[in-house]
Amino acid sequence: MIVAVTSAIGVSVAIVIVLLIRGDRLRVANGLMWLIAAFVMAGLGFTPSVFDYLASMVGISYPPALAFSVAFGMIVIKLLVDDIHRTRLQIKHARLIQRVALLEYELKIVNDGEPGTQNDDKDN
Repeated sequence: MIVAVTSAIGVSVAIVIVLLIRGDRLRVANGLMWLIAAFVMAGLGFTPSVFDYLASMVGISYPPALAFSVAFGMIVIKLLVDDIHRTRLQIKHARLIQRVALLEYELKIVNDGEPGTQNDDKDN
């Protein structure tokens, strides 16, 4: 019964991810990692003996401990990647704000004349 449930969850997650990608709610680059995770979960659900074999090869006597360890590691990696992406966006955002400020300053100089001098065109 647990094999069917795990497999169904993996296939369902894969279907939802494909629908999110098609609906432009999830980028393809991000969706590929989620699809791989869903297919691995479905595959291990269909063949739990493979997971037991992998756990014994690594030296883990309780196979679900391997699953939790791998899941925790993947979550940490995903959080790190998201933080890197957020940091890049914050840097880009700050640079864009600075650029807009410089462009506004240049536009003001063009419209008002050189800073510190009076524009004679305004008096005419």
